[in-house]
Amino acid sequence: MKSARIAYVQWPEGLLPQGDAWEQIRRAVSAANADLLVTNEMPFGTWLPEQPQYDAAAAQRWVELHEQALGELSRLDVGAVISSRPVSFGDRLANEAFVVEGDRYRPIHHKKFFPQEPGFFEESWFVRGMEGFHCVDIGAVRVGVLLCTELFFNEHARAYGKAGADVIVAPRASGTSLYRWRTAGSLAAIVSGACFVSSNRHGTAPRGQVFGGVGFAVSADGQPIGETCEETTLRIATVDLEATRVQKQEYPCYVRELAQSS
Repeated sequence: MKSARIAYVQWPEGLLPQGDAWEQIRRAVSAANADLLVTNEMPFGTWLPEQPQYDAAAAQRWVELHEQALGELSRLDVGAVISSRPVSFGDRLANEAFVVEGDRYRPIHHKKFFPQEPGFFEESWFVRGMEGFHCVDIGAVRVGVLLCTELFFNEHARAYGKAGADVIVAPRASGTSLYRWRTAGSLAAIVSGACFVSSNRHGTAPRGQVFGGVGFAVSADGQPIGETCEETTLRIATVDLEATRVQKQEYPCYVRELAQSS
């Protein structure tokens, strides 16, 4: 495989894995002929972390909805799907990044960095769970995952590049302000020599949190490739796998890090 077609999206707040909205998504994914689909963060149901207090019963329903949705994701006409979902972990939840290839499910890592502010009380809902930040091989494509806020911890993007990532993907649930996300995505690509792809939630949650949509992609040298919008909710980034490997020999990727002091 010399190149890979990566689909990125904006999916609606409150999405269910059945009904008209899901059928439209299923048809769009099939028409895209993609090798990999990147969804937004925890894409199904309403966004519970806009509630400041953890609700165990609501959390369990959210876990069960995403569990049920795995079957639908596995039946999409695409090579593989990268997404995330809430899973039970201790007395709260973990946000588990995963890849589905047909009937095969692989966990990737649990989200490590959480905001705690109106609309995003994630520290109240989630724990850091299992270790992470390892690349995953999906066919010929090596992928690193940064879940939403993890994107701003740029050391992980650089480490993914050193580990040979062709693509860094960032499923997210973010608001209407985009400049920080675009900047962080471009920087992740530049320091890693990997293409960057992000998908986002879109719409208004029950308590008023507005999600801005705009999935976007950046080339391995930091140049914008494209963005989704309300009229085009799925787009494709074609990743030249040889070019990403060459880019890792270019500035600033080749620059050696300082030795750790003892």
